[in-house]
Amino acid sequence: MTTMAQETTLPQLVEPQPHGTAAPRGSEIRRHELAAFLRNRRERIPPEQVGLPRGRRRRTPGLRREEVAQLSAVGVTWYTWLEQARDIQVSEQVLDALARTLLLDSSERDHLFRLAGAVDPTPAAKCPTLTPALRQMLTQLEPVPACIQNSRYDILAYNRTYARLMMSDLNSVPPEDRNLLILAYTNAEWRKSIVFLDETMRLMAARLRAAMAGHLGEPAWKMLVKRLKTESAEFREIWDRYEVVGARSKTKQFVNPYVGLITVDHTDLWLAPDMGARMVTYAPTDEESRERLEKLHEIALAAEAP
Repeated sequence: MTTMAQETTLPQLVEPQPHGTAAPRGSEIRRHELAAFLRNRRERIPPEQVGLPRGRRRRTPGLRREEVAQLSAVGVTWYTWLEQARDIQVSEQVLDALARTLLLDSSERDHLFRLAGAVDPTPAAKCPTLTPALRQMLTQLEPVPACIQNSRYDILAYNRTYARLMMSDLNSVPPEDRNLLILAYTNAEWRKSIVFLDETMRLMAARLRAAMAGHLGEPAWKMLVKRLKTESAEFREIWDRYEVVGARSKTKQFVNPYVGLITVDHTDLWLAPDMGARMVTYAPTDEESRERLEKLHEIALAAEAP
């Protein structure tokens, strides 16, 4: 379990209102609901689940406040104020870190952001180009693996063959973690499947930097880079090289956990160039890879059977 360095600066308290005025009742209720929600989710997580020792003198049934603060890279005093329903500012980056520390599912994550009065800028946000027709195309391309990504490498949709191309089942990964960079730098199973991992990580980071030039002020992009730099020393080293490269198609190889080595041609089909949305297909380059993709598709279908 990666432990994040604790921030040394605390968010600024909101200025008190003049005498005779009261904070909006709705905001106060949301703060208390948020505090109760955080306490509940903190207390239900055993320390062993996040890689921490239980110890003999633990009084809380779950994580301590200081442990949540440390794992989320925020100040202990600030997190305590948050659980005390104090009127403090909270950023999308901090909410994202808390959601991951507290192991929230997609519904709980959405509830957290709503209580905080913030918008979740993660891949779970809907993509306007992701139409029912495109989802149908993904299915019709099977057994060829295919997915729809944006320029931030968020995986927005995918077919059944793609779900099992680089790991046992992509469906088991939370939606907010379905990002090619996060998977390539932090997910052991995904990393194991990529034959040329070092080159892949370098090129992906270079493409991300090139694409980020048009999104420098957007929270979702800053959150992604901050998370990668926090969780991966490899990413920090590669990111600091300031390499830039454009999009390109190429031949790729994967060692699939079900059928073995697969060689495919990667092709980007651009859907909305201004937003970076594209359909990515992986067509087999040889007969053996085609047969293995067909077998992989059969495995995916069998997994859906009652």
